[in-house]
Amino acid sequence: MRHTPGYVLNDPDEVKRLVRENPWATIVSSTANGLVASHYPVLLEEDEDDIVLVSHVGRPDETLHELGEHEVLVIIQGPHGYVSPGWYSPGDFIPTWNHVTAHLYGIPDILSEEENFRILGQLVDHFEDVMPHPVRLDTDEEAARRIAKGTVGLRVRVTRFDARLKLSQNKAPEVADRIIDELQSGENYSSPDLAREMRRVHGHAPQ
Repeated sequence: MRHTPGYVLNDPDEVKRLVRENPWATIVSSTANGLVASHYPVLLEEDEDDIVLVSHVGRPDETLHELGEHEVLVIIQGPHGYVSPGWYSPGDFIPTWNHVTAHLYGIPDILSEEENFRILGQLVDHFEDVMPHPVRLDTDEEAARRIAKGTVGLRVRVTRFDARLKLSQNKAPEVADRIIDELQSGENYSSPDLAREMRRVHGHAPQ
């Protein structure tokens, strides 16, 4: 990412929060055949002190990415959105794009078939738990195991990360408040999730 020291996020716990709240990831590999990118949901292994991700890919992505042979980049994109200079003070006319983003790096470990099935079950449960009638893989485990053979599980122990919170920290408090109000309930570029992230950074109580 662009070198912007004023927006660097160094706290691993905040990166973990970003992953929890935004589990749809982009996985990028630099392979012998060029760059490869795929998109999959990820989960944190919550019993780990480090940032450890588990996921899966559909075959043949494990071959296309050359998984396990080199470092991959996992991109987590949090809330983001356009910020109009019309929300600034007079004379400040350059727009921007606020965002919360993390680049996570590590070499994937390939999971066994049994562990992959267990992680797939955790992934389904994670998203189904909020449903009124959750659907589990054990609804038809035989069929689920047959389908799971078309996937390859992976674990990425993150060895380094580069994360940014670019949330108008360079603006005066009254300008930041105006941006938050517009993102919360404005007519043209509302983004309540981005407004919530800005409130965290600028010390406002959550809504």
